Amino acid sequence: MLDFSRNHFQLLGLPARYRVDLDALDAAYRKLQTEVHPDRFASASDAERRVALQASARVNEAYRTLKDPVQRAQYLLSLNGVDAIGETDTQLPFDFLERQLERREAASEALAAEDERMLSSLRAAVRDDARELEDHLARELDANGDYASAKPRVRELTFLAKLADDIDAMAASLD
Repeated sequence: MLDFSRNHFQLLGLPARYRVDLDALDAAYRKLQTEVHPDRFASASDAERRVALQASARVNEAYRTLKDPVQRAQYLLSLNGVDAIGETDTQLPFDFLERQLERREAASEALAAEDERMLSSLRAAVRDDARELEDHLARELDANGDYASAKPRVRELTFLAKLADDIDAMAASLD
């Protein structure tokens, strides 16, 4: 069965890096899920079915974490003793926050005006910034192993992901 002591990368047989081969991640997930899926243990004992259910949940959790760039960054930092999203340490650069506040206000105005093109443009700009941060994090974490100094960028990426989700929700409300 599954070794529950392994981290998400080990569980899915991937190197513990920020830049993940998404095709390899998908393939590893599918393979592992076929081995541990609870349906394969339908005629097993109660204990074996419970373990299969736990194993399947663990594989799903690992997959979701590694698939998402924000969660993957946070998880990788946590594996290396860095808490990227500590409740007491939420500081972000002023110019970054100011820019995102302006975007949020522009999105609210676009929503009020029912301007789908503006929302789409804002969402694209936020996602572009997120991709740039992801590239920077890949260099910082994978090439340099500099987990502590990556913390502010992980927080920025978390903020951008939330903003993109909020803009998505605004756009969806116009449909």
